[in-house]
Amino acid sequence: QVQLVESGGGLVQPGGSLRLSCAASGSIFSISVMGWYRQAPGKQRELVALITGISSTTYTDSVKGRFTITRDNAKNTVYLQMNSLKPEDTAVYYCNAHLRLIGATSYTTYWGQGTQVTVSS
Repeated sequence: QVQLVESGGGLVQPGGSLRLSCAASGSIFSISVMGWYRQAPGKQRELVALITGISSTTYTDSVKGRFTITRDNAKNTVYLQMNSLKPEDTAVYYCNAHLRLIGATSYTTYWGQGTQVTVSS
């Protein structure tokens, strides 16, 4: 089985910073794309950022220039550095990983359990 465990959420004032981490563990053969999504109360889950195995990145427009996604392939871990946080960034943040298990022939997407980020004064 595979587990994605997120950490780093919390309460921060507007303009502050947080760093989220998500570590994938289990019988993993390889990971292609890793990403962060978020879901605010009453809204649909939305993409925040994606990173490929060769560290090509994609960001939603609202976080460009403020958030940075990186990954450590040796640790099967993805990070999201969030700077200049705004109240509208408040949401539950979920990581996901598109990965192939040992012995498998195809890739499957797995999700973490989510971590709350609250931006408020």
